[in-house]
Amino acid sequence: MSSLDKDLELTKKYDKDYCMQVFAPMNVAFNKGKGVYLYDTDGRKYMDMIGGIAVNSLGHGNKELVRAVQNQAANLIHCSNYYYIPGRSELAFKLCRLSFADKVFFANSGAEANEAAIKLARGYFYYKGENRYEIISANMSFHGRTMGTIAATGQEKFRKAFAPNVPGFKYVDFNDFEQLKDAVNESTAAVMLELVQGESGVHPADKEYIKNVRRLCTEKGILLIIDEVQTGVGRTGRMFCYENYNISPDIMTLAKGLGGGVPIGACLCTNKVAEGFKVGDHGSTFGGNPLAMAAGNCVLDQIMDKDILHNVGAVSGVIFDQLQALKDKYPVITSVRGMGLLIGIEFDGTVSSGGMKEALFSKGFLVSAIGKSTIRIAPPLIISQAEAKKFCKALAEILKSQKKRPLQITAAGPSESKEQIKEEITKETGITISAVDENELE
Repeated sequence: MSSLDKDLELTKKYDKDYCMQVFAPMNVAFNKGKGVYLYDTDGRKYMDMIGGIAVNSLGHGNKELVRAVQNQAANLIHCSNYYYIPGRSELAFKLCRLSFADKVFFANSGAEANEAAIKLARGYFYYKGENRYEIISANMSFHGRTMGTIAATGQEKFRKAFAPNVPGFKYVDFNDFEQLKDAVNESTAAVMLELVQGESGVHPADKEYIKNVRRLCTEKGILLIIDEVQTGVGRTGRMFCYENYNISPDIMTLAKGLGGGVPIGACLCTNKVAEGFKVGDHGSTFGGNPLAMAAGNCVLDQIMDKDILHNVGAVSGVIFDQLQALKDKYPVITSVRGMGLLIGIEFDGTVSSGGMKEALFSKGFLVSAIGKSTIRIAPPLIISQAEAKKFCKALAEILKSQKKRPLQITAAGPSESKEQIKEEITKETGITISAVDENELE
């Protein structure tokens, strides 16, 4: 079989023929990365402003991370949890020293970390002899795609096709403290929240709301679970997002940026809450494996040693300033929100998120589209101010041309197919619509 590394068409054919069709990839495949850039099979360069969805915290091809993974792979890739794993002990120590936590459980993904958090909260009350099992989460939240974490996710579209769902979850509106307070009862075990709801459009929590939630949980003996799968490990300018709110959770989950691209997840908690797991209650064949631990240790060391958190704050300030200036100039931008290097840019009805994603792609910039009107950026934490300005300049150029040629994607009429709409958009704007979420065409 010939290599697919430089053959996009064969890659697409094999994907269609042999992969479950749960994704809608854009018409591109990447085979190399360096810094904040990715290179496709034809050698074209793109600025990765989504960073593998907040995963590639140190960018692509980071020499120290590559060396750490290579050295570990040469010595030992996997060792089961029947034995002590030095890298696991080291990473757990670092995470606890940097956070509120006393104990860590390592998994392979954010969903697995959140599964551990859910089990831990219920186990905590079980071993205390209390029948408290219900977990309150927020509408429009996202906690993963496993059966347990879709039940925790406050979006019916993720649960509907897989009913009956795991019971014991309740949903309240985000940033509505009174509604959350009213939802608490004698069965409430935990409140599970993101501090920035990333998958629903990058919506930060109000600081007063989080302080009130923390106070309520303490008063009622309820555990506070903070999902930092996307916001953790420097993404918001602090090592952990909860530090921006001057509170401490009882349980926190991490993943994405912790491994810099190597799959990893972590569930952190206090000594008191750790009593919710006894030997044999939970586990993971791959969780805490030497390869992932080498990556995690390297990522944390670089973030601390190279003052990357300072860079996040500086670049974030530049991006927000320039995006606000664009918002003032172009009313099609209705909102710019987020924290650190997790930012959502929302547009009015004349600019669709899918159309803007494609327009930026045509200029060599990668972002994600959320729903019909918001694009999200979450670039590597090492991005420079100059690189950030290039992105803002490209966005400005698109908005300027958009005044003459709107990027709006409209619903198909009775005699008009979605393919015809794509062709019309390409004809009017010069933008090739390669793979747009069906929701964005409805």
